[in-house]
Amino acid sequence: MINVQVNRSAEGMIQSFSMSGHADFDETGKDLVCAGASCVVFGAINAIHALTGIEPVLEMDQKQGLVTFDWPDAVSEEALQKGQLLLEGMVVSIQTIEEQYGEYIRMTILKK
Repeated sequence: MINVQVNRSAEGMIQSFSMSGHADFDETGKDLVCAGASCVVFGAINAIHALTGIEPVLEMDQKQGLVTFDWPDAVSEEALQKGQLLLEGMVVSIQTIEEQYGEYIRMTILKK
């Protein structure tokens, strides 16, 4: 199962997220749940970099199906707001996948 964890501040801002695991919906190369989740997550990461100039702090391990995202230390308020909007879009997209394929992907949202 793919597990997506979104960590929010007390104010509701997305501080970090991680995605780990494998969907096992189908064989490698044909797994549409894995492909969909990967496209959504990496699309959000790439959009943040391309549209805000922010270089997020990432950790990746393909074997474990792991990607973690965190904000760098120095981010302007304007760039952070744009990045937040892009991450909120990612959350909605993952929720949509989870609604259809909930036995293969699960999202948890934690608030500090």
